[in-house]
Amino acid sequence: MPVLEGLWGPDVRMRDSGLGDDVGVCPDEAPSPPVWGSLRTPPITCGGLSLALELPALIRQLRAVWRARRGGPRGPEKSQASTWVESEKEEVEEVKQGVEGGSAHLEADGRVNTGHAGVLQVERRGSYPLIDLRILKTSAQQGGVESGTRRKVKRQLSFQRYCHASRLLRGAMPNTPGSLHLLDKNYLGQAAHMLSKVGTWNFDIFLFDRLTNGNSLVTLMCHLFNIYGLIHHFQLDMVKLHRFLGMVQEDYHSQNPYHNAVHAADVTQAMYCYLKEPKLAEQLSPLDVFLALMAAAAHDVDHPGVNQPFLIKTRHHLASLYQNTSVLENHHWRSTVGMLRESGLLSHMPADISQDIEQQLGSLILATDISRQNEFLSTFREHLDNQDLDLQLASHRHFILQIALKCADVCNPCRVWELSRQWSERVCEEFYRQGDLERKFDMEISPLCNQQADSVPAVQIGFISYIVEPLFDEWHRFTEPSSLSHTMTGHMHKNKARWSRLRYANTPSDSQAEEPEGGRRRRRRRGGRHLLIFLLSFEVFDLPS
Repeated sequence: MPVLEGLWGPDVRMRDSGLGDDVGVCPDEAPSPPVWGSLRTPPITCGGLSLALELPALIRQLRAVWRARRGGPRGPEKSQASTWVESEKEEVEEVKQGVEGGSAHLEADGRVNTGHAGVLQVERRGSYPLIDLRILKTSAQQGGVESGTRRKVKRQLSFQRYCHASRLLRGAMPNTPGSLHLLDKNYLGQAAHMLSKVGTWNFDIFLFDRLTNGNSLVTLMCHLFNIYGLIHHFQLDMVKLHRFLGMVQEDYHSQNPYHNAVHAADVTQAMYCYLKEPKLAEQLSPLDVFLALMAAAAHDVDHPGVNQPFLIKTRHHLASLYQNTSVLENHHWRSTVGMLRESGLLSHMPADISQDIEQQLGSLILATDISRQNEFLSTFREHLDNQDLDLQLASHRHFILQIALKCADVCNPCRVWELSRQWSERVCEEFYRQGDLERKFDMEISPLCNQQADSVPAVQIGFISYIVEPLFDEWHRFTEPSSLSHTMTGHMHKNKARWSRLRYANTPSDSQAEEPEGGRRRRRRRGGRHLLIFLLSFEVFDLPS
């Protein structure tokens, strides 16, 4: 194990988020009962209070003592929550009955784990050790310096935004209207103008991220929550909401070329476009919208920049924790639940409501697992063929939200060429970095991760053919007639044709002249074959017997 110890380190230390050492249990193991409550740390008492290393937990204890001395919880908090709880309970019960009855729509493939008394056992935030990808540069020293400099520049905040964030954490809300109070004044007008067009399919998320000073996910989520009135409907605390969104945005790793906070914002914007589809919009409840936006924003949180087979063959602790099944998706979900609890965003809700929200978020995030592509696609196609989708049923709406999130997650080939090309280059760069890392540690290079053999055009043509086209063809059937669906499929076909021309143009003419026709055909199919091998390794498709 010397190679693996060099990769992950002999002793992986995890950042504590207020969730205990025993919370990250394997899905099929019986969780051990808590010993010291929510802190999971040896109790150190002082004046009747338990002092631990977590400041938020200590603050909660102080508040509890203060309220106890005043004669119990404050009445207004209960009355505020009660304004919407009753309206949600019927829908929650309907969804729960679908799960208990074995509904395929809400199953998390047996990986929804609850501990004692139905309490979800969650993964701690930041439990993934970062990989120093600077060592993968061809010129190690120069590449490392440039990468480190870029990272430092991206993390520098302007003085004004720092002051606004500090006032926010102290509970003093700035007077700036809307959801742009974290932005510098120089960017307010441009970012606000872009948000006025957030429902258009040609929305440039890269430009929006620059205008918001790297704060695209937080700003977009606050704006969409305001549009739908979710803050008022669910009586959300604005400070807690910003704290949660800030945690989510911060836990995306900016050094990842693709799986970063900009990708999360892009998926969220695409999900918003899908929620506006006429066939779906008129049937959605506030809870549906809340779950869809939250799942889109957090679906890849704390992504390490490598795929599941890499974690499995390096014997990473997350692969062992989730028994090599939906490893990354389970981690994204459990991390999200950890942040929800740490921020206290749902703390004012009844326990059964908040737990149901956590479970449904898990069902949505787990649906993005590529290994379940064929499962969801077959079910979706069967529903459309039988014409038995009833969006009056909460379970059917939830299934459509699962499909919508899967579409939003892979919608890059359906964007305009200028945006689609950037995303394609980014995802291939992330693949190539993993391949360089595998080469460095003398491991077999994963499919699509060999920069010398897998070109960007070849990878994209295979990805569109095997993943994107089948999924969006069925989505088009569901939303028809839809102008957005026609626009997306049109971009998809044009982008695929353009990648085909680029792939042919990048082929050396001398080699073409000397190479037999059969050899040229085999080489042109190489990218698609590598993608098929990659998908078969995930058991996306079944080999014929």
